[in-house]
Amino acid sequence: MAGGSPDAAGALLACESLWRTGASRDELLAICAELGSDVPFSYVGGAALGTGRGERLAPLAVGGTFHWVFAQADGGLSTPAVYRAYDRAAEAEGRTVPEPEADRAVIDALASGDAKALAAAVHNDLQPAALGLFPALRRTLDAGTEAGALAALVSGSGPTTAFLAQDADSARTIARALTPHCRTARVTTAPAPGAVVVGR
Repeated sequence: MAGGSPDAAGALLACESLWRTGASRDELLAICAELGSDVPFSYVGGAALGTGRGERLAPLAVGGTFHWVFAQADGGLSTPAVYRAYDRAAEAEGRTVPEPEADRAVIDALASGDAKALAAAVHNDLQPAALGLFPALRRTLDAGTEAGALAALVSGSGPTTAFLAQDADSARTIARALTPHCRTARVTTAPAPGAVVVGR
């Protein structure tokens, strides 16, 4: 979902494939973690629970295929700026930022393969901050919902938005509806593999 993290994971795999360093998987994942919090997941793929900064991964069971649409916005968002906005809002509201916890509803929905259950469980705490800095994303989220998305949310700190669909046909319908509201909309399925070598 993120742009830089998959690129970093792919570059690391390409270097290992080219230079044949003999580094173990654990050594490569340690390098991934130094490059960025999301890089280990981009390297491994699948479904996983991330702890620490997100770099420590535990595989999760997935009971089926989930259909997603990702819309890339025209414009960008600074990840540090989104986190600062989140922290300012928490301070203004007098609330402390809780320690992250595994969301049992999300884990159970993934295991069941039930798209509607997953839609009811997913959320993004950073979404209000991202929307505050990039209000046009609201139109994109609304367009996806109106086109039948089961869930519509900002992906991470944005500006990419994610839409969970009931099936492949619905995903294609959502992608077409999103086209006027974003730079590009891509249909995909999850779980998906991490970085792979596709040719030499």
